[in-house]
Amino acid sequence: MARGWFVIHTRTGFEERVEKALQAKIDSNELSTKLFQVLIPTEDVVAVKHNKKELRKRKFFPGYVLVDLELDNESYWVIRGIQGVSGFLGDPKPAPMDESEVQQILELANSTSEDKPKPAVQFEKGENVRIIEGPFKHFMGLVEDVNEPKAKLRVTVTVFDRPTPVELDFLQVEKV
Repeated sequence: MARGWFVIHTRTGFEERVEKALQAKIDSNELSTKLFQVLIPTEDVVAVKHNKKELRKRKFFPGYVLVDLELDNESYWVIRGIQGVSGFLGDPKPAPMDESEVQQILELANSTSEDKPKPAVQFEKGENVRIIEGPFKHFMGLVEDVNEPKAKLRVTVTVFDRPTPVELDFLQVEKV
C-alpha cells in the first residue's frame, strides 16, 4: 500500500521498549517485508549529577518513534497491538512524513558533533545561578550574557560589595 516514514505515538518512557518490540517483529519475519527501519532520534548532552559530568542521550521527540514502513491493514494492527503504542500520528488515516522532514531528522540523528556535546541545561539572560565549580564556588550570580556556541556564560557576582563580571562554562553553574 503506502510506504514511507510514519510516526508512532508511544507512552512516555516506552520508546526503547517499542523499538525493541518492532525490531523483534522484523527479526521473527512477522513484519520483515513491511517494516524496514526503526528510529528514535537522539542527541548527546552533558549533565552534571552529584558534581560529576555524565554523557547522556536526549530524545528529540519524547513519546514518539519513527518507522520506515509499508503501511497496510495487517502492519497497522500488528504495530497497534504492541504494548506501549498509543497509535499512529494522524490516526485513523496516518499519512507518511514529508521526505524533506525525514531527511532533516535523519541528518540530526546521524550527526556526530565533533565539538563538545550540548549541555543538558539551557540558560537565559537575567536568570539567577549558583556557581558550583572554580574560584567563585558557592557564589550566587546573575546571567548577563549567554554564548551558546562556546557554552559560556557571563555572570555578575558580588565580591566585596562590588558587582564583578565572571566568564564561566555552562557546567560550572546550576540554576537556582
